[in-house]
Amino acid sequence: MRDSLDLSTADLAALGLFLAAWLLHTLASDGRLVSRVSLTTAMNAQRETWMRTMAEREIRIVDTAIMSGLQQGTAFFASSSLIALGGCFALLGASDRVLEVLSDLPLGGAPSRSAFQIKVLGLVLILAFSFFKFGWAYRLFNYCTILIGAVPIPHGEASRNPVTETAVWRAAQMNMLAGKHFNSGLRGVFFSIGYLGWFVDPVVFVLSTLLLLAVLVRRQFFSAARRAVIGQPPGAGKGRSMRPDSQ
Repeated sequence: MRDSLDLSTADLAALGLFLAAWLLHTLASDGRLVSRVSLTTAMNAQRETWMRTMAEREIRIVDTAIMSGLQQGTAFFASSSLIALGGCFALLGASDRVLEVLSDLPLGGAPSRSAFQIKVLGLVLILAFSFFKFGWAYRLFNYCTILIGAVPIPHGEASRNPVTETAVWRAAQMNMLAGKHFNSGLRGVFFSIGYLGWFVDPVVFVLSTLLLLAVLVRRQFFSAARRAVIGQPPGAGKGRSMRPDSQ
């Protein structure tokens, strides 16, 4: 079967490493592989806090504005994924030209036409996966807006009655689910950058995958953004700056 796909053992090994890196990063970000709190997990807690704070407001203009921003960002990435998909099909039509460019690179030689087309189809699958994730996230954010509208207006203890608690829980769960699918789509876009190394050489593919993984792991577990979410403010009266550390 390897010969029929026209892919070398090095190609298949590099592809296996790429898929393993994607899977492991997904599990780690969702808190199912390591005990260290990830940025994604920390932000999910903030999403729930946001919904509980929203339930105590009578005027929720700020909440609908935030939801509108989330939807616009999701729509932007969905449109970008479609444009990239169109570029992939254009790449298939210009296979001979691209192979000539790859043959001039100092690293490795140009792959065969069939191997190149297989790699492009793999990139198409990644971008299509991202598009569907973004599309579904956009719809879930829309549902979350409806659920926010369904949360009763607070009046004294009304913000803590069972009906309100259930409505807040539903809105929070929908918000976190939308964020999860958005993150999955964004992760696909990020890994598609590492996937581009495969068009040069399997070794470059491995290096680009490991470099990308290192960047994503740092952002999820060791970044200034994570410290800003889970950290504590400096002690009162010490005169320390509240400016976050650089990325």
